[in-house]
Amino acid sequence: MPGFELFGEEERKEVNDVMETGILMRYGFDGPRKGHWKAKELEEAINKTFGSRYAQLTSSGTAALTTAMAALGIGFGDEIIMPAFTFVASFEAVMSVGAVPVLVDIDETLTLDPAAVRAAITPKTKCVMPVHMCGSMANLDALQAICDEHNLILLEDACQSIGATYKGKSLGTIGAAGTFSFDFVKTITCAEGGVVMTNSEDVYTKCDGYTDHGHDHKGADRGADLHPFLGYNYRISELHAAVGLAQIRKLDTFLTLQKKNYRALRSYLEQVPEITFRKVPEGGEDSCSFISWFLPTEEITKDVVAELKEQGILAGNFYWFVNNWHYVRKWDHLKDAKALHNLSSKQRNALQKIKEAKFEASDAIMCRCISTAISLVWSEDQIKEKGEKLVAVIKNVLARQTQKA
Repeated sequence: MPGFELFGEEERKEVNDVMETGILMRYGFDGPRKGHWKAKELEEAINKTFGSRYAQLTSSGTAALTTAMAALGIGFGDEIIMPAFTFVASFEAVMSVGAVPVLVDIDETLTLDPAAVRAAITPKTKCVMPVHMCGSMANLDALQAICDEHNLILLEDACQSIGATYKGKSLGTIGAAGTFSFDFVKTITCAEGGVVMTNSEDVYTKCDGYTDHGHDHKGADRGADLHPFLGYNYRISELHAAVGLAQIRKLDTFLTLQKKNYRALRSYLEQVPEITFRKVPEGGEDSCSFISWFLPTEEITKDVVAELKEQGILAGNFYWFVNNWHYVRKWDHLKDAKALHNLSSKQRNALQKIKEAKFEASDAIMCRCISTAISLVWSEDQIKEKGEKLVAVIKNVLARQTQKA
């Protein structure tokens, strides 16, 4: 999955360009930087690669989401509908702009269930935010239709799905804005970084200023810039952008390897009739950063995950054995409103609703789901070994369950 697996001379060359000038900041110092503008080059490469009109780099995927929300006019008291299965950054960004997270059930795409979205709309709803988890996507046609019907913003959190497409368009370029994360374990890494992509000049202009203390970047130098609105420091550095610039040029190679290894591992899992796979909406192409699959029951899945863990075989389940980063069931810090700053009464009320809510449809999916990250550097022999061990464990657990019955 992560681009760091294939670091090489390309990354070192781009970083050395920056180190030789000593200009690590993306703005200003025009002379000493000797023509090196790595952040600008990476933004141009993002637009060319993914088909967006504008791209604004940020210091992280979380900062990208926060920036996008601010630029889209999402703020105090606005409700954002989002899935119960995501990374904590998604709701952190919502809370940071004063908005209210409204969590709803997922379906077997592992992303927003359009019916659950429709049922959650209130007069306070401002935005629907699908989170394209584990390399694949939500049903974007259905979600866009809901947004159009109710005059809502569609904001894509595509941080985990770099390189996936829906009906020929890159994820992150379909809604009013979309975001990627370039942290250390993403398909393309800057070590830390993110980007907001949009086709709106107005949204881009606001993102450009918001990430740099509100600078409008229209002055002859930074001292001559005006500040038409408040901003914050969400800038990426030239060092981080340099790494990403080398990485994006390798994206086709990364995706080719990822898909090849995905197909090879899947061929073993397909030998088990009881296994089904996460649903990819019609017209969608998975980036294959993960292979996500379902077993028939919660009990079988729990036993399989426990045995895989005991044997040190790579597999993950977000329901029991993994961290508290990805699923509402373990987000006690969110549900208990454990913030270091004061939350609004609207936010506290929303968190109390989340604490009391039952996500039965999501539970029924997540308790049967196993997701395995796909490495770019697996050899054929390694995939064979992993596949055979996975199948052996699953068949053993299924046999034991049959004997119990």
